[in-house]
Amino acid sequence: MVSWYSLSIACFAAIGTFLFGFDTGIITTTIAHESWVDYMNHPSKGLTGAVVAVYIAGEAVGGVMQTLTGDRLGRLRFMEMMCVVVTIGTVIQTASVNFGMFLAGRIIAGFAVGGMVATVPIYLSEISPPESRGLIGGISGCGISFGTMSSNFVGFASGYAPYGQIQWRLPLALQIPWGIILFCGLITFMPNSPRQLIRRGKPEEARAEFVKIRRTSASAADVQQEFALMQRQIEFEMQREVKSYKDIFRLYRHRAFASIAVQTMTSLTGVNVIQYYQTILYRSMGLAPRTILILVAIYGTVCFSANCATSYFLTDQWGRRKMILAGLSSIILIEIYAAVMQRFFQDSTNEIGKGFAILGIYLFALAYYGLLNSTTWLYGAEILPMPLRSKIMGLAATSHFVVNVAVTQAGPSAFATIRENYYYLFVACSAFFLGVAYLYFPESRRRTLEEIAAAFGDNVVGIVDVDVLHPSTTDDDLETEGKSSDKHVERAGDAECTSYVGEPNGATSRMV
Repeated sequence: MVSWYSLSIACFAAIGTFLFGFDTGIITTTIAHESWVDYMNHPSKGLTGAVVAVYIAGEAVGGVMQTLTGDRLGRLRFMEMMCVVVTIGTVIQTASVNFGMFLAGRIIAGFAVGGMVATVPIYLSEISPPESRGLIGGISGCGISFGTMSSNFVGFASGYAPYGQIQWRLPLALQIPWGIILFCGLITFMPNSPRQLIRRGKPEEARAEFVKIRRTSASAADVQQEFALMQRQIEFEMQREVKSYKDIFRLYRHRAFASIAVQTMTSLTGVNVIQYYQTILYRSMGLAPRTILILVAIYGTVCFSANCATSYFLTDQWGRRKMILAGLSSIILIEIYAAVMQRFFQDSTNEIGKGFAILGIYLFALAYYGLLNSTTWLYGAEILPMPLRSKIMGLAATSHFVVNVAVTQAGPSAFATIRENYYYLFVACSAFFLGVAYLYFPESRRRTLEEIAAAFGDNVVGIVDVDVLHPSTTDDDLETEGKSSDKHVERAGDAECTSYVGEPNGATSRMV
């Protein structure tokens, strides 16, 4: 049973990813308005690409910032800082009086949402029960697609405004309140991550937050048992605390590479290229400006609807691994279809053929947002051990954004020269990552974050008779009871800990 409290907290936290989706999506309709083009003195294709590229570059820097400061500040404090920065960036965009100022606003906002979009999935994965982590953690992805859909409809509606600055300034201004709203919630009622509190040496605060978060989703005994295992596993992992990235990739190579790979993979499906430059495709087909804007709005609706449906019905039930494999397989076929349709019908007078070409864009939205969007952000966070979660997710997000800069900056020129053949680059990349996912991505569903270690061959602490623990149990009691129930002692790395159960190659961990 999903706790309404956890669900509500997840929806509120997803304002952070909503900002990412809205600010990412609003530029699609902004650059399509003739009023914006005229006001900015008709920027070239290269400069139009820069509007998108500098934003993604800012996101990459935000990912680096999370790597450097995410653990030091904690989940809530880091998101609070990003709320302040994104508000500044959106104000600058809205008030821009020239192209340079507009680019400055884009890069500042990109920096903030780049840090935010990687932190929200971490936070949600850490407050979610294992049986519904796909739903609650997946809400972060739904926030992205909801932001995209909202921005598309706002952009479409603004097309009916009188010609002038209001057409593009008002949609940009609608971003401003959300960072303020999220900031207010973060400093007042949002719970802290229990796992982060354990790592900071505050187990009693962690227990109180954990019980509050899980109060209606499990029995008291199950909650205490899960907390005890969580505490012991995090304390064990902290004994192996790595001091350098060399140590990270020596001790946790599989998990670190899988997290980075799953984020790099999403960029190389071509999702941002298709989303940003679909207006160029529609314009090349001779469609009217308002028709283009409604097609973009429909695209956003397909994204959000598919994302919500699969997060609710598939992610926990079917599993992350199957979602990723099915998503990549679908994208390969769909992009081949889209390339063929655009080759034959993009410049033709065949209206039915043009409709089939546009269908390829919508099928891509269905596959990517239905199967990959929420799954990849969640999977990249949940497979990492606690000490590395911010560090590696920051690197993964940076990789995602850096690759996006390259493929997106090339978008306008590529569509103008090699046209639909650009899709075949993404087909090849998706096929490569399909093989990587099949061979190296184990399943993570319905396991606690600590038990996922077993799927990667790492040790998992087992505890016997933890159901006798109660919320009032002290830390000394925990240590005493844990020692009295240990079955054996093993050594993992440089740390000694009790009762490990870890079997490689995807074996399920168990309580000893």
